[in-house]
Amino acid sequence: MTASSAPSTAPGFFDRLRAFYLRSDAAKGYVLLSPVMITMVILLAAPLILLVVYSFWTQVGLQVDTTFTTDRYNDVLGKQSYHDIFWRTIGTSSLVTLVTVGLAYPMAYYVAFGVKKYKFVWLILLTIPFWTSYLLRAFAWKVILGFNGVINSGLMTLGVIQEPLEFLLYNQTAVVITLAHAYAAFAILPIYVSLEKIDRTLLEAAADLGDGAWARFWRVTFPLSLPGVIGASLLIFVPTTGDYVTPQLVGGPTGQMIAYSIQVLFLKVGDWPLGAALALSSMAAVGILVMLFVTAMQLAVRQIR
Repeated sequence: MTASSAPSTAPGFFDRLRAFYLRSDAAKGYVLLSPVMITMVILLAAPLILLVVYSFWTQVGLQVDTTFTTDRYNDVLGKQSYHDIFWRTIGTSSLVTLVTVGLAYPMAYYVAFGVKKYKFVWLILLTIPFWTSYLLRAFAWKVILGFNGVINSGLMTLGVIQEPLEFLLYNQTAVVITLAHAYAAFAILPIYVSLEKIDRTLLEAAADLGDGAWARFWRVTFPLSLPGVIGASLLIFVPTTGDYVTPQLVGGPTGQMIAYSIQVLFLKVGDWPLGAALALSSMAAVGILVMLFVTAMQLAVRQIR
């Protein structure tokens, strides 16, 4: 047998890949994560990339011009109506976050410190609203706040009012109430986890040093629970800025938010480039505000500690 006809003993590509996988713990981790990473790329990254591409195009009627242009961003940044509705959205989401966290904190505190047994049952009870459809909950609040709804009917039956109150529905207040109820569990659970992790001996030490109940709360409990408060705030603020179902159902003309304008551009007007530019601009602005908020809260935590 000649040298040229002898079988090759050099390892092939797949052999080297298999050897690298067997030697490297990082490679094993990437293999385990690959299904999740592929899913995230397909379901999250690909649509976002498509939005970015569309935002630099132009559409006239049903015809899309793929020539690169920033005109759509100029339209978004130069139109005052988009500015007004964006700041209305930020104001509404901030108010929803403040109300929800303010109501959720006492609930989480009671479960963490007041309930001695069956805490899991209490947590299940607090998440009961999530057992029903989000859309159904929004419709329920529309019935409660409506012109002939539960509140108006009850007040008229009691003789408190002579005619239905019109300011309960189709305004920003109705949007805040509905969203605060819808996202309550997102605030309760993170705050509860932070409160549950607090070392109780710190509170006992503060009591031994002469601190009363309020002093122990403001000097020990509240600062240590701030990570949960920050997490809850982000879990509420970010999703509510992109909510368009609730404002459409109970908001009326004065309660609409930026997501509704984006939905109109995509599904009704059919101007995908402008809708993409508005969506990306809103995402960038919300991202900047979130970074500023987190930075400010981190500085506040350092000052308290």
